[in-house]
Amino acid sequence: MSDFVVIGGGVIGLMTTLQLADAGYSVSVVERGHCGREASWAGGGIVSPLYPWRYSAPVSRLSTWSEGAYPELALRLLEETGVDPEYRQKGLLYLRVEDEDKALKWAREVGKPLSRVGSDMIYTKEPGACSGIEEALWMPTLGSIRNPRLMRSLRTRLDAMPRVTFHENCEVRGIVAKGQGATLETSLGALSADQVVICSGAWSSQLLEMLDLRLPVRPVKGQMLLFKARPGMVNRVVLMDGRYVIPRADGRVLAGSTLEEAGFDKTTDAAARESLWRSATAIIPALADCEVEHHWAGLRPGSPDGVPFIGQVPGMPGIYVNAGHYRNGLVLAPASTRLLVDEMLGRSPVIDPAPYRLEGRLGQA
Repeated sequence: MSDFVVIGGGVIGLMTTLQLADAGYSVSVVERGHCGREASWAGGGIVSPLYPWRYSAPVSRLSTWSEGAYPELALRLLEETGVDPEYRQKGLLYLRVEDEDKALKWAREVGKPLSRVGSDMIYTKEPGACSGIEEALWMPTLGSIRNPRLMRSLRTRLDAMPRVTFHENCEVRGIVAKGQGATLETSLGALSADQVVICSGAWSSQLLEMLDLRLPVRPVKGQMLLFKARPGMVNRVVLMDGRYVIPRADGRVLAGSTLEEAGFDKTTDAAARESLWRSATAIIPALADCEVEHHWAGLRPGSPDGVPFIGQVPGMPGIYVNAGHYRNGLVLAPASTRLLVDEMLGRSPVIDPAPYRLEGRLGQA
């Protein structure tokens, strides 16, 4: 029997497990498929909400803490595993922003470097950007991470930790709360722990239903494209009209993403592919000459206001939730997992946990 059972092998689950294992606890990770192959793999890896000034203060606080944690985490994982998560801090160019004044006011209030720049700066930073842009916003501190490699490095590190056990292709079929913690009925047998963490992304609401509770988290599909571009064609994240391109170290360029209410359907379609292609080539015209190497979809864990649910399930000691990060699961993962681990281990929280608690935010199933 492990000290903790973590249900969900995405970025939230694996970062939670790493922190618990670092603290000396044994952890069993239960994953319905393969770890790191759902939303954590499918996203783009921008380490910031797309338009951060449009988010509420609770999301901004998690984001700010996480942005500061990623460089150290990426370096640690590279040194300990040899797998480079490819954290790159090359900044972001915002083209055609309608609410520039609001963005600049937000930046002054939170102390974030963000400035209005002219065409000389735009094309010095990104020579391949679409022509005719006279003004943009520039955020020099923004970073990105190659999320599939982040997931691989986390898994590699955890595999080397003797107190961590993985149960993949393991479906949770029932959760029975006890005085402290719960017993899980799974396709591989029963698992019990005094501390259980539910962090299964878009599937978390299904798990809470087993406890007769309604967690307002739903799947929101996002489709992405990957262009096989040459190194240097795109140098940093560029965002325009709600769509973005993200360069990787080997030259490949991601383009995303759609927002679709389609339930748990992860199929891709030609209309979305065409829309993404047009958006990407409008931002960087030279991408029109590059092969589209891959087209995929993932399911974000949508929540009513984008503020995740982090904390103990009311009235159920030892059962915790960390879910509902919507478009910002990878962005907020370091802070949201640290916040929950602080609560579970009785440590002082890194930020105020009140906005994320589950009290008053759940319904009856």
